Formats: sequence, structure tokens, C-alpha cells
Amino acid sequence: MEAIANAIIDAARALGAALCMGIGAIGPAIGEGNAVGKALEGMARQPEAAGNLRTNMILGCAITETTGIYALVVSLLLLFMGVL
Repeated sequence: MEAIANAIIDAARALGAALCMGIGAIGPAIGEGNAVGKALEGMARQPEAAGNLRTNMILGCAITETTGIYALVVSLLLLFMGVL
């Protein structure tokens, strides 16, 4: 009976980690897509401001990507904390 309980816990942990990573990756993807799209629009309208726009876009994408990295860390914790 305990083997079944452990299997259910392992399955729930794997499902939680998968949901965490899947949902946690959607936000940064949408955010970075918006940032790059708007930066390219700005570069097309004002080519002389391309350097400043590119720098701000890269900084914004790096900050946005931390959300995805946090989701990865949480999903790894969900997967492997029971093993320790």
C-alpha cells in the first residue's frame, strides 16, 4: 500500500514540476516577444535611436527571462527535494 502512495506522490511531483515549467515559460516568452516587436517598430521609425533601443531591449529581455529561470528552479526543487 505504501508503494502505491509513493507512486502517487512521485506522479504528483512530476506533474507539478511540468505545470510549473510550462506555465512559467509562457510569461517570459510573451513578454520578450512584445519587447522585441516594439523595439523593432521603434528602430524602423527612428533608425538613429537603434543603439539605445537595442540596449534597453536586451536589458528588458534579461530581466524578463529571470521569471523563466525562477520557474526552472522551482520545478527542479519539486522534482528532486523528495529524493534528498
